[in-house]
Amino acid sequence: MLRRLWTVARWLPAVTVMSLIYFFSSIPGSDLPDLGPLDLLVKKAGHIISYAALAAALWYALGWRRDARFAAWLLAVLYAATDEAHQSFTPGRHAWWLDVIVFDALGALLGLWLALPALNRESATGTKKTNV
Repeated sequence: MLRRLWTVARWLPAVTVMSLIYFFSSIPGSDLPDLGPLDLLVKKAGHIISYAALAAALWYALGWRRDARFAAWLLAVLYAATDEAHQSFTPGRHAWWLDVIVFDALGALLGLWLALPALNRESATGTKKTNV
């Protein structure tokens, strides 16, 4: 029972990030702010930051195992592809696959790289939970 609860708790950050991404991609284009010359930069940075957070959360959910890094990256990119498809059904929005291939995939890679110190810290302190 406790093990099952721990597994659910480990997945909660990833599910939260996925829910936030879904929420923001559901906002109609007419309701999005126009940030002028910074608009493209801010929106692409949003992609990178969102998928960095998602990949790190997925790696955490998979137990921080080194052999799970690729799985976390792949799950984040697959979620990005499904979310981009979802966004194509949102009024005033469109799917741009370059977002997935470049911004989301690189963001996921960045998130895994930034999460490495957490993995190393857990390994050093012996608090790492394996095979969860």
